[in-house]
This record gives sequence, C-alpha cells and structure tokens, in this order.
Amino acid sequence: MTDNTPGARSGETGEIWILGARGRIGGAVAAHLAAQGLKPVLVGREGGGDRLRDTAADLGTRAVVVDGVDGMAAEITRQRPAVVFNGIGNYAETASVLARACMPGGHYLDLAADLTAVPRLLDLHEEAERAGSTLVTGSGFGVLATEAVVLRLCEDRPTPAAVRVDALASVSLDAGVVGAAFAASVIDTLTTGGRRYSDGRMATSRLGADLQDLTLPDGQQAKSAGAPTAELLAAQRASKAPSVTVTTAMAPTSPVMRALAPAAGRLLSIEPLQRFAVRRMAKARMKDTPRPRRHSWGHAVVTWPDGTRREGWLRADDGMDYTASVAAAVAAGLARGEGRPGAYTPGALFGAGLAERAGGQFLLPDTARPAPGGTVLG
Repeated sequence: MTDNTPGARSGETGEIWILGARGRIGGAVAAHLAAQGLKPVLVGREGGGDRLRDTAADLGTRAVVVDGVDGMAAEITRQRPAVVFNGIGNYAETASVLARACMPGGHYLDLAADLTAVPRLLDLHEEAERAGSTLVTGSGFGVLATEAVVLRLCEDRPTPAAVRVDALASVSLDAGVVGAAFAASVIDTLTTGGRRYSDGRMATSRLGADLQDLTLPDGQQAKSAGAPTAELLAAQRASKAPSVTVTTAMAPTSPVMRALAPAAGRLLSIEPLQRFAVRRMAKARMKDTPRPRRHSWGHAVVTWPDGTRREGWLRADDGMDYTASVAAAVAAGLARGEGRPGAYTPGALFGAGLAERAGGQFLLPDTARPAPGGTVLG
C-alpha cells in the first residue's frame, strides 16, 4: 500500500480516485482531470504498482496500490476521497461494494452499461439520498449519447408513445488480449438475450432483433441490432414511453450470427460452460484495429400518440475516447458539488448538455446537418 493519508470526513481531501488507472479509459480520465487542475489519485493493484507510481509522478499526483475490491473499499472508507471512479469493470459485483464504501458524503461513478449492474446501482437511490452521496452509473458513450438525444427530443413535450435508440460506437482497438471484463460482457449479452419495453414493462425479445441498416448524417453506413444494454433503461426513464427498443452496433448483425445467438446463449447459460468460455475469450489476442467509421453516433427516434415523429443524433469521435471524456466531466462535476444525493444515469443528473460538454455535437430537427467528411452545412 502506498501514500495513504486518511482524511477525517468523506471528501475532505478533495481527491478523485481513479480505480483501474492503468487501463486505457482510466488513464485518459486521470489525464483529463489533471489538465483541469483537479486531484486524480491513481489506484491499482500491486502487480502494476511501479508503473502506476511512475504515471502518478508524471501527472504530479500520488498512487494508492492495493489488491482486490475489498481492499479498495477499505481504503476508500479509511481515506475518504471526494469522488471515486470505478474503471475496474465487473460492475455487477464491484459497483455496490465500492459505492457503499463512498458513503456517507462521498460520490461514485462507473461505466456500467448492462441490465444487471445499472439497475442494481439505481436501486441504491434512497440509501444514497440518506447518506448525502451521489452515485452515477453508465457514465460513458452508449448510455449518455442516446439518453441525451431522447432528453432533447422530449423537452417540453408530452409523454411519447414509443422510442427507439441506437448506440453506434466506432472504436479503435489496441493489440493485446481481450481481457476478462470484456469477455464477461460479451458472454453476458449472449446469455441474457434481448430486452425491450412493452406496455411500460421490460420484456424479453430475441437477441439481434430490430435489425437496423442506418445511413448516418455524415453519409456512412452502420448496422445495429437489439441487445440487453442499459441504453434501454436510460431511454425509458428519460422519456417515460411505454414502448422502448434499443439497438447497438456491438450486437450480432450478420444472418448467421443472429440465427446462432439464441442457441449459443442457452448453451452458455450452463455455468461451467460459461466460465470456460469467458476464460478462453479473455486470453484471445486482438490486433491493432482502426475504428470502422469516422464518428460514433447516438441516435433516437421518438413517436407521439398523435403520430408526430422526431429524430435526432449525437456525434462523437472514438467511442472509448468519448467515454473517458464523459467520465471525466461527471467526476469533475461531482467534485465541484454539482450533483445531488441519490443514484442516477449521467443525463438524468446533469441534463443533456453534459453530452456537449464531453465533446459531442447534437444534430436535431432544428440544427444543421454535417456533410460527408464532417463539415457542418448551415
């Protein structure tokens, strides 16, 4: 354990702890915050302690080296940082433990985007209110980019009848192993199957349903299909619409994969096979891969009972870079006291404008549309 100076009360130090600071997103969040003159403290495990300390020194900050989620929670409880960013993944298991460690008075955010972890954290709303803590889940590209468009389209309008959101991330990949967190996310998607809201209730649907072949505002194409992602929950909460569907570019879109996905999901629901699949996928190696499209896009189509229909987009660059920018904006806002006690998705707490502050650009019915290549036509 390194450089551990406890504070008397939660948030007394003003520090923002970055858990998973050695990862691509964690490192970028720390750099964003340091550039704003805030205090990111890099938190990681003993195996990478020396590199973590070196990175912290480069940023003019300190490192906390501790192993395991329970160890991190104990140090949060002891040292009382103002804000904790959870970038270590496995949010269904880690989020509640770490969020509760921030209470009372400390604040928490994570990048969860599944329909297990996100509802669990949102269920801590009343507990967080009593503790004077703010918890924000889904602080990344997909949830905010779609939620923000829904919020803008529904401003000052009655409750719509139906909403569809599409999360179209374009991400560059670095060479290396897939890793356990991403592998577990892929397998979880297959075993959960599709989800949608029907008559105001979440219902099952076929994984890969609602196939979309979209022409993007910059002229490029993207395919997406239904999957069990937290964009669904955020869009329903933002709109209150009884019918909500979600598609993502991360879902299987080829005819073969869409046909095989339900059977694969049933097979992988057998726990020993699921563990084996996660282990094997986690060890698979990826090559350097450029992002497939110039931009990442959040998209929403909202329909009202009288037949009125509005469509909007949010444009961002690389989806992972935008995620880091969103997380840094949320962490900075919490550190400045701009939140309010409870548990929220990012747009629900900070409003649709957060998407712009993180570097996104809205393209709504009353805004200009960019030409191919990104030039805005006015």
